[in-house]
Amino acid sequence: MKKGPTIGLIGAVLLALCVSPLFAAAQQESQESYAIGVSKIVTHDALDAIEQGMMDYLAEQGFSIQYDSQSANGDISTAASIAQKFKADQVDLAVGIGTPTAQSLANVFTETPVVFGGITDPLEAGLVPTYESNSGNVGGVSDKNPVYDQIKLFSEITGAETIGIVFTSGEANGVQLRDMVREATQDLGLGFVEAGVSNSAEVKSAILSIVNRIDGLYIGTDNTVVSAIASLSTVCDEAQVPIFTADPTSAVNIEYFMVWGFNYYKHGRKTGEAVAQVLRGEKTAGELGTIFTTDPEEFELWFNLDKAAELDIVIDEDLVASAAVIRVDGENITR
Repeated sequence: MKKGPTIGLIGAVLLALCVSPLFAAAQQESQESYAIGVSKIVTHDALDAIEQGMMDYLAEQGFSIQYDSQSANGDISTAASIAQKFKADQVDLAVGIGTPTAQSLANVFTETPVVFGGITDPLEAGLVPTYESNSGNVGGVSDKNPVYDQIKLFSEITGAETIGIVFTSGEANGVQLRDMVREATQDLGLGFVEAGVSNSAEVKSAILSIVNRIDGLYIGTDNTVVSAIASLSTVCDEAQVPIFTADPTSAVNIEYFMVWGFNYYKHGRKTGEAVAQVLRGEKTAGELGTIFTTDPEEFELWFNLDKAAELDIVIDEDLVASAAVIRVDGENITR
């Protein structure tokens, strides 16, 4: 006898909620869909991981998003064309993954928010006027690495006295990384050798030109170079030159000696957090400023114990114990 009134009461409450302004607003927000253009300078594991991390985070937050994902294939003019396409399509927000694509988006969009990810130094790249919050429409997440500490540890473990780098001479990100490595080696009293490239097809010839003059190769977050990382691995492996890379994502199938850098999927999720803030109206893209990662859990340390044995290099047991991944008998083992 009591079931009838109870059901009626529940129905009345639900009906009241449905017609209330608050419920209607929440329902409308949940159904709102956004068009987001994603532009990557090249397609490789690290940048793909950033994109996937961002998309996964936004999906988990309940956003309905239609993505237009494009790759410039390392070509700056293509990056500019992609930006123009997004503008013509009137996207609600544009995401630039990699410095040249973010620059192209920032050049085209003056009001539509632009969020970047995978940028070493957005201030030097001219993307933001300051690292802090600003009044513009561009902001996002930096993947600036602790280059000095990376090279110091790499040199101490391997005994390398001359560090080499292959960098993209026409890309702000690549030039900045080259400068950071050069400064670090100078401060540490180490030798430094560089080789510049304009595209990924030149990477193999570049490393061949310097491999006999270096004791170790530093691979940073230069997207053009990382897209051809297999060539660097092959040449250095044959020359018995240890490789340090700051990109764990792209190290899985190469003959690295040591890896210390960002987990780029987590970096992508942080980029997704920034996008979510803009879509919710919590901050403008400019108010995001530049978000730097300082949490140690966002970084990973890897050692290739097979390569260490091959090169007769002893790695401190405490360092090995702290590694997220070690390679033993040809397999990467996650700890």
